[in-house]
Amino acid sequence: MPRFETGPVPPAPAAAPVADDRRPPGAGSEPPTTWPAPRVDVQDRSGRSRSGALVAFCAFLVGAIVMGGAFASYALGHRSDRPVAAASTTTAGASAPSSTLDIRRILDVAQPSVVSIQTGSANSIFGAAGSGVVISKDGLILTNAHVIEGASDISVRFNDGTASAAKVVGRSKAHDIALIKVARADLTPARLGSSANLRVGDDVVAIGNALNLGGDPSVTRGIVSAKDRSISDGKTSLDHLIQTDAAINPGNSGGPLVDASGDVVGINTAIIDGAQNVGFSIAIDSVQDLIAQLKAGGGDSAGAATAVLGVSSLDVNSSEVSDATRRQYGVTATAGAFIVQVDPAGAASAAGIEQGDVVVDLDGAAISGAQDLTDAVGARKPGDRVHVTVERKGQRRTFEVTLGG
Repeated sequence: MPRFETGPVPPAPAAAPVADDRRPPGAGSEPPTTWPAPRVDVQDRSGRSRSGALVAFCAFLVGAIVMGGAFASYALGHRSDRPVAAASTTTAGASAPSSTLDIRRILDVAQPSVVSIQTGSANSIFGAAGSGVVISKDGLILTNAHVIEGASDISVRFNDGTASAAKVVGRSKAHDIALIKVARADLTPARLGSSANLRVGDDVVAIGNALNLGGDPSVTRGIVSAKDRSISDGKTSLDHLIQTDAAINPGNSGGPLVDASGDVVGINTAIIDGAQNVGFSIAIDSVQDLIAQLKAGGGDSAGAATAVLGVSSLDVNSSEVSDATRRQYGVTATAGAFIVQVDPAGAASAAGIEQGDVVVDLDGAAISGAQDLTDAVGARKPGDRVHVTVERKGQRRTFEVTLGG
């Protein structure tokens, strides 16, 4: 089930000395500057000794030149006691890799806008800790709704080490987004990017107060594993999620997922219990309009409950629903929401809906995919009764479901 998280590196070893058995023990790194005078046999016995000596002498000189070049190369390549000009080692026709992610540059852009959030609640082993993103110079901070839920007071610690009390401006539990504000006018707002421009495989970095360790925020690197995910923990259903393998831990919630330019593309929010390298961030494009609504006093600051079906689903025609899975569950539908997980304590389970069912209709409205199902349930209230039609092993069945909240 999804779990909505609330809550000095040792120096690299020095390079090994380069062995050179041509250098006497204890000798410095300087190559020799003089050579011993060559011994030449000058005896003239029918001209052959002189000719042979000349050939030997020429060979010796060639060898000396080669050896001198080798020592010169050694000195230029390995001496560390004097600066040398940097030289390119790229061969003709090749180029140095240009795709290396510059983490330091990303942090220079994003880290000044990342904050740690501590609430007054004492019901968390991680100290009710979370993270946030500064979005305005005058103190507006974006975070998760579950980070501040039930908080009697909220304290925000900034990148410069200072701290301020914060108040809630607005929140939307349905979107797990909250806006809080501090009395500051000198903050560095984050650059909000576009999650729509992300592609599966793009590099991303998660920043936040992981495990409430204090000090500088934790930084983890990963890729975009998938887009437009939908998840549910039986109480909250979220969609428009970015799936990433960047490590997200308790305390990361509310912190940013940033792209290679340091722009915020998501708000880290959840992990899956028992899974490895599976984390979720709310796509920033999906909350841009919500931010404006919360600024204007919208949202559900009173914590109004939202309707929940209690399932996780994928588009049935998604490539992630393999042919083997289709055969296993006897799927014949070409449109609908394929149920990949059912909360055993949720509304769908109580009504008889099972993993492998494909939801094709809700109260007479066709369901073409996972997003349709999320939107249809989100338009209801907890306690509403709805009729959910599913395909199970090629047959259609309709269940009456009392939605949870």
